[in-house]
Amino acid sequence: MSVLESEKQPEPGKLLIILGVIVSIMHIWFNVFAVLSSLWQNALHFAGFALIAALVYPLRKEPNLPWKLLDMLLGVLAAGCAIFLIAREDAIYERGVQLATSEWVAGIILILCAIEFTRRVAGWFIPVLIILALSYVGWWGEHIGGVFKFAGLSPETILFRSIYGDDALFGTIARISSTYVFMFILFGAFLLRSGAGEFVIDLARAVAGRMVGGPGLVAVMASGLMGTISGSAVANTASTGVITIPLMKRAGFPAKFAAGVEASASTGGQLMPPIMGAGAFVMATYTQISYNTIVLVSILPAILYFATVGFFVRIEAKRSHVDALDSEQVSALEVFKKGGIVFMLPIGVLIALLIYGFTPTYAAGFSIIAVVVASWFSPNKMGPKAIIEAMALGAKNMVMTAILLCAVGLIVNVIATAGVGNTFSLMITEWAGHSMVIAIALIALASLVLGMGLPVTAAYIVLGTLSAPALHALIADSLLVDALVSGQIPEAAKAIFMIAAPDQLAAIGNPMTTEAARAIVDAIPVDLASMVRDAALSPHAMTYALLSAHLIIFWLSQDSNVTPPVALAAFTGAAIAGTKPMETGFQSWKVAKGLYIVPLLFAYTPLIGGSWTEVALIFVFALFGLYAFTASLQGFMEAKLRWPMRLLTLCCAVALLWPVAWPVHLAGMLVLIGLFIISFRTSRKEAAAEFSCSAE
Repeated sequence: MSVLESEKQPEPGKLLIILGVIVSIMHIWFNVFAVLSSLWQNALHFAGFALIAALVYPLRKEPNLPWKLLDMLLGVLAAGCAIFLIAREDAIYERGVQLATSEWVAGIILILCAIEFTRRVAGWFIPVLIILALSYVGWWGEHIGGVFKFAGLSPETILFRSIYGDDALFGTIARISSTYVFMFILFGAFLLRSGAGEFVIDLARAVAGRMVGGPGLVAVMASGLMGTISGSAVANTASTGVITIPLMKRAGFPAKFAAGVEASASTGGQLMPPIMGAGAFVMATYTQISYNTIVLVSILPAILYFATVGFFVRIEAKRSHVDALDSEQVSALEVFKKGGIVFMLPIGVLIALLIYGFTPTYAAGFSIIAVVVASWFSPNKMGPKAIIEAMALGAKNMVMTAILLCAVGLIVNVIATAGVGNTFSLMITEWAGHSMVIAIALIALASLVLGMGLPVTAAYIVLGTLSAPALHALIADSLLVDALVSGQIPEAAKAIFMIAAPDQLAAIGNPMTTEAARAIVDAIPVDLASMVRDAALSPHAMTYALLSAHLIIFWLSQDSNVTPPVALAAFTGAAIAGTKPMETGFQSWKVAKGLYIVPLLFAYTPLIGGSWTEVALIFVFALFGLYAFTASLQGFMEAKLRWPMRLLTLCCAVALLWPVAWPVHLAGMLVLIGLFIISFRTSRKEAAAEFSCSAE
């Protein structure tokens, strides 16, 4: 390459910044100021990120000029075909949904580019699923037997639906990506650029730095607060882990435990209101339940999760004799004076706007402005250069998510077209045999497999499409059984039971045994089950049954961050800690046990949707139960637990967590307190013995 050519060639970094700023401004424009049709907005969204993906994920790791030109050509082709096809929508409908040759060519290029960019950002898993899905509705679906047999569609119909369908490439999921998800990732980028990340870590060190196991608790607090910013467990681990993992190691925590705690705490950041990694907004779109309701019921479960991680930290600190204190301790007041406004003002503006009924995208747009304004009251003032860097960072952080969420639409479109979701839900119901534990286990297994190739938000969307109806039905049927047992069936609902279960009509409305109620529910025909639930249960009960189902799926969708063989957040922590990735993955999987226990509370208790008294009691007993479970799993409390005490502690955990009468919970709590006192006294005796030996 000549000197002249090298001088004329634009620097990839500068080009990426320019594209990132343009894409960010475009999203702010059509989310806050303009009103575009969904197809146009989603097509522009995909086009912008296809161009950025061509630069961020080149075909070769260190491409020379010809390969760079090829990457840029591919990005321009993808963007151009997307815009061309949406511009041709009216013409296609005028021809009776018949594609011209140019539209055929553009459509095929667009699908192939979407598959290729998906392969670049996330590997082969999703592209293979897309190819299997498209070929299923067009070819091999008609050659298989059973419930998944599908007659098949013409290539023209498949191409048209893949682009213009409600759930397709530019459909509902792309809409979620171009609105909620992007705006909050951009909001997070502005917060990080303003210095809010440093404030979060400093605040955590000020509050927890001098407690028992303080460095570990700093990781838990900092990662939880950072979860309101980044929207990514891996990004959380990478940003806070470079500080907290070395801090934990210096204090005396084992290296793989330090990395596991950071990964587990960072995963919990996606469960922490008010943003929940954009999960709250996706859930609100899918369930049509208000954002405020979702966030409100998610506060206590998130606290339970972080409390579980904190229990692991304290117990490990006692077992590993972590006594080191944070030598750089400052007061929380000093931290707030230094940079608290940069974090608190934008978050406060965001929450206030959402509570007052503004749309999430509108609230995020004004919260970004609040970040810039707040930064001028701190040492890290954001000028034009910082704003440009924040916009470029937000666009770059969004590339993988944007490409994947658009491409996943191709799979979801096939699921909706072929009715695979309903069939899959019926299969889960049949395999589970009315057991929610088995159904949740099946969903957890499916989420782990999906998590190998999908980010959390996309995994939740696919898994929710496939399994939410089945889980919702199981939870609603459980409530229906309870209503039949208590005899609390509305008079208006008895008319439906005349059709659904005429043989049992005389018994309905009177108290009965659980077995009799279950037999009535099982006898209801599948096609009438939904009508019976709607008639017999209150709208409040049905709403919270739906919300419980989606929260269970959303929580389980997080497990690929901490569960081998994938464990993306754990592997990121392992790289920082210098530990073996798989061992760190198993450590994070153990520490993140709240991901599996709390969803059981959603399913079996009124933690979601109960009265304030019920919710408070469940929360308190669950808090003690999770501590008991952690202690029994670790075999340690304040001192080592011998096997009889360890088994008794596990029994306390079951008594506190299992949905039984409150006297059983109270008995479990009292026994646990007694065991803690015994363990505390044992630790004091051991410490005194060690001191006397050292003195001699």
